[in-house]
Amino acid sequence: MAMHLAPPASSHTPLDDVQGFATAILLVALGLSLLGSAGLLTGGVPGLAFLLHYASGLPLGVALLLANLPFLALAWRWLGPRFTARTLLAVGGLSLGVEGMGRMLALYPAHPLFAAVAGGVLIGVGLLVFFRHGASLGGIGVLALHLQRRRGWSAGALQMAIDAAIVAAAFAVVDARRVAWSVVGTVAVNLVLFWNHRPGRYAASDSG
Repeated sequence: MAMHLAPPASSHTPLDDVQGFATAILLVALGLSLLGSAGLLTGGVPGLAFLLHYASGLPLGVALLLANLPFLALAWRWLGPRFTARTLLAVGGLSLGVEGMGRMLALYPAHPLFAAVAGGVLIGVGLLVFFRHGASLGGIGVLALHLQRRRGWSAGALQMAIDAAIVAAAFAVVDARRVAWSVVGTVAVNLVLFWNHRPGRYAASDSG
């Protein structure tokens, strides 16, 4: 049975959702591009996609889509078909956005500190926009939202812990210095979520 999350304070029109998705995709795609320009990665499913990208040479957009596929069944079971459909649109849109960003924006290798902090903040804010419009980027976000609503755990704190394990796995494909900077970026993402997406505040809804 799908879990029914608390509805937002006011419903979103289809136009609201379209602009929200477009804004979130732009923010997250730009954040991922900044990280990639410095050879960094992040946590969550985007982090798994970066690992796949660095290890296999697959385009990052393709790796994002592949890394998310196993989690869509969890979204369907826990958060319902509406949330799953929106998440699928978000993931597909981000995959296209990342590939399009790489063709439309030429980034010189950014300083790793700037890439980590600015990229992490952009990704975190983009995730908040997705959550507000009843979607996520799948994967760890689905698990975090489910446990926040079911057990009252902070989505940001939970995702931070899981992300730390994912970034630790990066030692297998990138050097230690880039892993260290990636940790900074991952902390930036999750601090944005921790401070702005707590139990009792707005939570994404599968009902409207």
